[in-house]
Amino acid sequence: MKKLIFAMLLALPMTMFAQKIGHVDIDAVAQGMSEYAAIQTEIQNLQKQFQDELQRKQSDIQAKADAYEKEKDGLSETLRTYREQDIQKAMQEYQQFGETSEQELQRTYQTKMNELQEKIMKAVQDVAAAGSFTYILPANVLPYIGAGATDITDQVKAKVGAK
Repeated sequence: MKKLIFAMLLALPMTMFAQKIGHVDIDAVAQGMSEYAAIQTEIQNLQKQFQDELQRKQSDIQAKADAYEKEKDGLSETLRTYREQDIQKAMQEYQQFGETSEQELQRTYQTKMNELQEKIMKAVQDVAAAGSFTYILPANVLPYIGAGATDITDQVKAKVGAK
């Protein structure tokens, strides 16, 4: 029994050295993918559409406010109240649209990036399995990467078709 335990203790360090560790720069992989550029373009286009609509709404509010200021002295109390409420309603719609559009922009970005992340993680798993790696760590969070670790970033880029 003692011989078995002694043999296991001797073999333990050997199995520790047999582990293969790799690291990958996920950001570099993502930024090299054509899908990443497409996502950035899509988000910028969507953001521009929202900004244009907000600008249009703001111009409408300003036009209503200017017209009201010019005419308010000649308006009846009922019309003044109606126009003020109309301007307030337009301002609330402007604010609500701003919040809603920001949420949609974030949701769209997150959905697209999650899809991209899943594709990258699948490629990391494939490269890790093909290279018999025990661990693959994200390179951008490691304080130190020793000479024994293998950078698999280029292999993952090749797997996902990134430049």
